[in-house]
Amino acid sequence: MSPVFYLRTSMQPRTLFRTVAFAEAVTWTMLLIGLFLKYVTRTTDVGVSIAGGIHGFVFLCYAATAAFTWINQKWATRTGLLAIASAVIPYATIPMEKSLDRRGLLAGDWRLAAGGDSPQGGFEKAQAWVLRNPILAVVVTLVAVGAVFSFLLFMGPPGTWFS
Repeated sequence: MSPVFYLRTSMQPRTLFRTVAFAEAVTWTMLLIGLFLKYVTRTTDVGVSIAGGIHGFVFLCYAATAAFTWINQKWATRTGLLAIASAVIPYATIPMEKSLDRRGLLAGDWRLAAGGDSPQGGFEKAQAWVLRNPILAVVVTLVAVGAVFSFLLFMGPPGTWFS
């Protein structure tokens, strides 16, 4: 099965968004357990070190997925920004996904994939390229998210940036 066929048939916008929204909520759970162990039981900070990194990575993946879906589905600006912002509040990606799905805002296929709509503007042209070159796009995306993630790890926790 070709990657393009798989992307068009299995990873529709709804499936991709739902999967990453759930993963983001799972990593919130891991991080909250790590914070509990560190600050409440005062037993270990390993959980925060490990879960914090995983959560940060999945958080960035969720933001990218929300933006990608926003472009495909032609959401209103408010809807797209709320979808991205929902990752900041623990577990908010789940009700966000449910709300979008209930309103039909996750329905349909990738409209800019090969044989689909003609892209209009820079964001749609970039999305069309991604949908038509899925393997290369995944590699480029993982490298880009990894670079941002590495930079943020280098910067340290947000509270230490300016001290």
